[in-house]
Amino acid sequence: MEKINPYEDMLHMPRPVSHKHKPMSLANRSAQFAPFAALTGYGEAVEETVQLVEEQFNQGGEKN
Repeated sequence: MEKINPYEDMLHMPRPVSHKHKPMSLANRSAQFAPFAALTGYGEAVEETVQLVEEQFNQGGEKN
């Protein structure tokens, strides 16, 4: 008989626990999944530039 799920024998095994490393704190674990924002403020700077350029375009003026 063929198995439907090839990992079926592993489904109910206990989670492995390291004997070398202490468990990571909940705060450190959650930090790994926090949104990455290396360019903090970049979006606001782009929006400001877009607004300035649109104002200049609508006024028919040139960029100084």
